[in-house]
Amino acid sequence: MATARRASDGNRAVYIVDGCRTPFLKARSGPGPFRPSDLAVLGAQPLLARQPFAASELDEVVLGCIGPTPDEVNIGRVVALRIGCGDTVPAWTVQRNCASGMQAIDSGARSILLGRANLVLAGGTEAMSHAPILWGPDMVRWLGQWMSARSISARAKALASLRPSFLKPVIAILRGLTDPVCGLSMGQTAEVLAHRFGITREQMDSYAVRSHLRLVDAQSSGRLHEITGIVDAKGVAYGHDDGVRPDSAVDKLAKLRPVFDREFGHVTAGNSAQITDGASWVLLAGEQAVKDHDLPVLGRLVDTQWAGLDPRQMGLGPVHAAAPLLRRRRLALNKIDCWEINEAFAAQVLACLEAFKDTGYCKTELGLGRALGEIDEDCLNVDGGAVALGHPVGTSGARIVLHLLHVLHERKAKRGIAAICIGGGQGGAMLLERV
Repeated sequence: MATARRASDGNRAVYIVDGCRTPFLKARSGPGPFRPSDLAVLGAQPLLARQPFAASELDEVVLGCIGPTPDEVNIGRVVALRIGCGDTVPAWTVQRNCASGMQAIDSGARSILLGRANLVLAGGTEAMSHAPILWGPDMVRWLGQWMSARSISARAKALASLRPSFLKPVIAILRGLTDPVCGLSMGQTAEVLAHRFGITREQMDSYAVRSHLRLVDAQSSGRLHEITGIVDAKGVAYGHDDGVRPDSAVDKLAKLRPVFDREFGHVTAGNSAQITDGASWVLLAGEQAVKDHDLPVLGRLVDTQWAGLDPRQMGLGPVHAAAPLLRRRRLALNKIDCWEINEAFAAQVLACLEAFKDTGYCKTELGLGRALGEIDEDCLNVDGGAVALGHPVGTSGARIVLHLLHVLHERKAKRGIAAICIGGGQGGAMLLERV
């Protein structure tokens, strides 16, 4: 950990010097070919292999993840050891729901700004296809009774008390995507926003089609430079995000039934983010590390903002996080060249766009004197988003930060914001600059 000894209070900037991600693989029938730690390892190995320093010279590894498997407790440490960081590099795991990957970056950046580190590997991983099937409390209590029974009569009594209803499984991913405080699923919160801002089914479906077609164009044009191919244990290679639908069209999406409000709703599987597996990393460096290793710089992490709001309207989190960030930096909306807003739902992104330009909302909910303004959709999610490529919950916050930097370079633009809504009623936003 040589770089740690060189860390000092002189670190006044945090740079993102490199990054990569795995392809995002759509969950289909049963667990996918990779566990969360596998994805993180396969994403980190080529990233570290091309650096001029050894993995053991990292000062810290921070990894966001919502649902590691039981064999991956403190998955950040598990991954750090597997990628060759050695025993002495500390590693830890963060969890902020949908923004866990972004939280990992923020946590690593704080270590650099405080002078405790110079090189930090930060990112997120998730294998949603591996979400477990659980037993309910009745079955758990029965199993406890059965395991504690010692005599034949006690076992017979326990067996007689078993009821078929105890065997009803609990689908962990459905429970995890339901807010325990307000009682609404994430999809239902999107319906709330659609009703509040008058967003129609056609608008949602049109946005979803746009997301797919933009991703198709990005893939065919070779703009997704951050993706590194991976190979599973059977030798099957995965080189691109496989949930994209090149033939997506509004008339096809119009045939899908609403999922979360079957009678009156508009949110469908087609205009929502996909259940997906994937990992994403960025390499953070302080000024000293950039000089010592002569590192190229993708961009600078200028500022980060977290915000809280009503869990029933959690999808507006990007607005609540971006507003104070813009105010603190004295930036108007039109001074942001590119935006990446995570697409949990088409309705959610469209609601954010409406809220930004709604004077009433900005006054009553954000305490501003006027509307923030209108985001040019040609600068928003220019290569598609989670509706097309998926939303592995612990990963997406890191993905949008990494991809935004690539977009800034592609467009030779100066400044961008990556923003994400967070289940439970929060929002996160990061201001980035191309260097």
